[in-house]
Formats: sequence, C-alpha cells, structure tokens
Amino acid sequence: MSKTEMTNFLQTSGAGFRDPEVSPDGPKTTQPLDPEVAARNAELVEQYAGALYNATAEEILAWAHEHAPGPLVVTLSMENTVLAELAERHLPDADFLFLDTEYHFPETLEVADEVEARYPAHRLVRAKAQLSRPEQDKTYGPNLYLRAPSACCRMRKVEPLAVHMSPYAGWITGLRRADGPTRAEAPALSLDATGRLKISPLVTWSLEDTETFERDNNLIIHPLTRQGYPSIGCATCTMPVAEGEDPRAGRWAFAAKTECGLHE
Repeated sequence: MSKTEMTNFLQTSGAGFRDPEVSPDGPKTTQPLDPEVAARNAELVEQYAGALYNATAEEILAWAHEHAPGPLVVTLSMENTVLAELAERHLPDADFLFLDTEYHFPETLEVADEVEARYPAHRLVRAKAQLSRPEQDKTYGPNLYLRAPSACCRMRKVEPLAVHMSPYAGWITGLRRADGPTRAEAPALSLDATGRLKISPLVTWSLEDTETFERDNNLIIHPLTRQGYPSIGCATCTMPVAEGEDPRAGRWAFAAKTECGLHE
C-alpha cells in the first residue's frame, strides 16, 4: 500500500460514508428463469454433469449448443481470449459479456476492444456497476477495495453480472481446476444459484494448455500474462506472482481473499 493510499485509508475510517455492506439503489439481482427452462436445466445437469466432468472443451461446447434450452452468454475476463475463439467455432449465437469494473489495467480494456473487432458476429456486452468509480468513492469513501474488498467486488462484479444474466438460460465460464485449490474440483456443468446452466469448458486445461492454444491459433494475447501475471483482475488488486506459485496468488495479495464472489 502506498503512502497516499494509507493516508486515504485512515482518513476514510469513521468519516461518515455509507456502509459498504449496503449496495446502492437499483437492480442487483437476476430475474427468475421461466419455470420450464429452470426445470429443463436441472434435468440436463442431473443427466449430463458426470459425463462432461472430464470432457474436452469442444465436446462441452458442442453439447451446450445442442442442449441449452435458451440463449447462452460467454463471460470474458479478457485475461485470455480462448473462450471467444471457441465460441466463434461452437456457439455462433452466443453473446460475450465483459465486467468493466472501471479498475482494469489499460491492457485489459485494449484486449476487450480487440475482441469486439475480431469477433463481430458476437455482441459484446460491457457490464458496469450502478455507480461509476468517482461516484463510489464519493458514496463509500476512496479505496474501498482496500478497506472492504468483498464489498467492492460485490458492487462492481457480482451484482452487475447478476443483472446482465437475466436474458440467458446459462453462461460459459473460464474456470480451470489448475488455477488453485478453490477450483480444484470445479464441475464442467452445474446450476448456479438462479437455476441457470454454468458451463466451464476449460476446467481440465492447464496454464500451459491455454498458452499453447493461444499460440497455435494466433489469438489476441494479454501482454501482462507474459510479464508475470497469470491471473488478471482489477489493476488495484492484482500483483505479479513468482514462477511456480499458484496462478491466483497475486489476486488480492493484501487481503485474506481468494475469490471475487462470481464462483462461490
């Protein structure tokens, strides 16, 4: 933490800002699924989750294209563009969704722009929080990510994703079991808390698999992934990691936190 950040941190304590456990007014949840779609999703998970647990990315996405009982959305962190490329091949009707927290590295935003240009057949939805970054500072105090990182993630990631998930029967995630102990047993197919399909075609991939696919297919590369950042989130909360370290060790290195809440 820099001297300026520490000063702001101390000045904020008890300064009369809004309780960060209370989100700003406005929509923050996902609309309920049609009951028939919800029931079909539950049937699909019951029938296919076991068979897809160790399936290839191509098999999982081909299954999703055939069986999903409604539109799907591919969530992209822009850390890599593997899912965008795979969706181009296997999910021609899927939208892309990027959580623009307004705290991203400039390189991440550049990758998002390149993805939008390279895959024009897929609508890129840029989901933002209810409050802009300056509005959040004014309401909750500066550097909320330091004082209450889970609250910051909730308002800038979890709630925007929930709101923008309403049109879809399911979502495609980039979860990999190799990313750390909290994801070591992640399923390829499950239901999220709203009854939507949660489909993770890369669960069996390693970081090396991802890099090989990027190289072999001439994909858009996030430059920081070649500079010691194997897992990239907000610029304020992401640090480089040492070789051989858990790929997510640089996320929220200043806090006892390993997940933003999207996959809990």
